[in-house]
Amino acid sequence: MTTDPAGPAAPPAVDPPLAGVRILDLTHMLAGPYATMLLADLGAEIIKVEPPGGEFIRGAGPTFGDGEEAFGGYFHSVNRNKRSLPLNLRDPEGRRIFLEFVDSADAVIENFRVGIMESLALDWEVLHARNPRLVYGCIRGFGDPRTGMSPYVNWPAYDVVAQAMGGFMHVNGFPEREPVKSGIGIGDLFPAALLDIGVLSAILQARATGQGRLVDVGMYDAMISLAERNAYQHSITGEVPGRIGNSHPLFAPFGLFEAKDGWVTIAAPSNREWTVFASLIGHPELIDDPRSSQPTARHENIEFVNDVIQEWTRTRTKAEIVNELGGRVPVGPVQTARDIAADPHVAIRQMLVEVEQPGTGHVVSIAGTPIRFSPASSVGIRRAPLLGEDTVSLLAEIGIDQQAVQGLVASGIVATTADATSAATHA
Repeated sequence: MTTDPAGPAAPPAVDPPLAGVRILDLTHMLAGPYATMLLADLGAEIIKVEPPGGEFIRGAGPTFGDGEEAFGGYFHSVNRNKRSLPLNLRDPEGRRIFLEFVDSADAVIENFRVGIMESLALDWEVLHARNPRLVYGCIRGFGDPRTGMSPYVNWPAYDVVAQAMGGFMHVNGFPEREPVKSGIGIGDLFPAALLDIGVLSAILQARATGQGRLVDVGMYDAMISLAERNAYQHSITGEVPGRIGNSHPLFAPFGLFEAKDGWVTIAAPSNREWTVFASLIGHPELIDDPRSSQPTARHENIEFVNDVIQEWTRTRTKAEIVNELGGRVPVGPVQTARDIAADPHVAIRQMLVEVEQPGTGHVVSIAGTPIRFSPASSVGIRRAPLLGEDTVSLLAEIGIDQQAVQGLVASGIVATTADATSAATHA
């Protein structure tokens, strides 16, 4: 009997889990677009409704400088797999068109300030009356007043505000230095992920009951949830958790250590891990040393423990450390974007994907989706849409023909790309 050296064939791809789900995306900046991007990656049809001139981040860089400044990396990264419908919602005809799409939608998602959707007469109550099974998802700095009237309800907020107020920044950084925000926008990204959980839960319920719900995530609330350790530590001890650099408030070793050519992270807090680790670094005596034999002792004597480890790591490169410890105790190098691009894990797991940069000869690498299924889903990753790229085909779905589209364009109610219009004309 012979075996295939390549292993068994992969099962054929199947429809993605959100195939058949239609979501109207009124989001902008990072939090909202990231939320709808995740749903698009799972197979939902996302119709990105933006102003006829495009949303703000379309022009945010970086770009290759080849004249495509209205389509930068920021927009590329969080608007993939979407269809573009620029629509003037302040015009009655624009609102009428939007409401026709509401009739066939499973959800509307927006991240405007409180009162914006009311000013457009497109708020939750209006849309729910029009389509009772519609789910309405929103991200706001301090939540929607319908789920709890915050004293800050009308305050604008960005990621950095949520990080600061939610307690994350106070514990991030070093004791003798100022608080430090995260290098990535977790004050946007974590609320986005939470909103998706809520929206999908509500869609599931709506399909069973015929009744949609409003789903609200406050960025401030989300960051309190993310920094959950702050709450119980303060409640039990009465103390305010502070900044501890790259250490852990409870465990040791658990942190960052210097190598000859950079930094590595090592974590061996349990006795099982510590026994293996101490032997690997040539210090088996530490297994029975009263200063390091138990988890509590290791944390109480963290400077002693870290000094021993640091003496070992400083004589080795990152690669040497990982080669000696990898697979035996938790270890990982601190990697740059260039390191990540060269990592075989990233290639195998397709965590960087290339998409075209329209109008240039370039391609752009963007982060892939970390949510995987087996059998694999058939959805791929398409570049973010050009402004108005899908206007003609989308409006055709609700009975608006090419001639009428041209009139809407002339009136400033919708926008199209020349390519999309030309393709429709010659179809």
